[in-house]
Amino acid sequence: MSASLHVIVLAAGGSSRFGSPKQLVRFNGRPLLHTVLSRAVELAGHAVTVVLGAHAAELAPLLRHSPASVAFNRDWRDGMASSLRTGLKSVGATSDAALILLADQPSIGVEDLRRLVATWRRQPTAIVAAQYDGVTGVPAIFPRWCFEKLARLSGDQGARQFLRQHAAEVRRVPMPGAAIDIDTPEDLLALETSG
Repeated sequence: MSASLHVIVLAAGGSSRFGSPKQLVRFNGRPLLHTVLSRAVELAGHAVTVVLGAHAAELAPLLRHSPASVAFNRDWRDGMASSLRTGLKSVGATSDAALILLADQPSIGVEDLRRLVATWRRQPTAIVAAQYDGVTGVPAIFPRWCFEKLARLSGDQGARQFLRQHAAEVRRVPMPGAAIDIDTPEDLLALETSG
């Protein structure tokens, strides 16, 4: 039987540097969250959870017609680790691993995600992560053995910290698009003008 994967889209942040909910910003004609979520759903169907926190009331309507489920992180102010914990709680007992995606990385295509999954299927106990600009980071696939350790992260410690701590278990997949994330209006402008 093939190993199963659950996708977690982290979209709970307050967008403090952007100045407004960046998940709602239109990129290529649709909200940023839609762009990332549509790729997650294309990859995993119903096995997708979106973690909301700040601006949840504004973002939840975007998900009304999606097969993805929603998990609310009431502790979103505590940082990314709390969103990671919230998302991992939604992963069912039958899932062997979780793919972590950020809602502000619109340049990652579904083919990029499929390459991560293909690498993981060949080595299902390994962590598989994107490699870009000399960095190992998300999107990344974490097998179930990682869940309890990830849940112990705190504050703004996200997956990147965990990947450094477990470097020997990580398989890296080149993914230049993962270097692009939208934190400020200038980031969005740079992305729009580069395309």
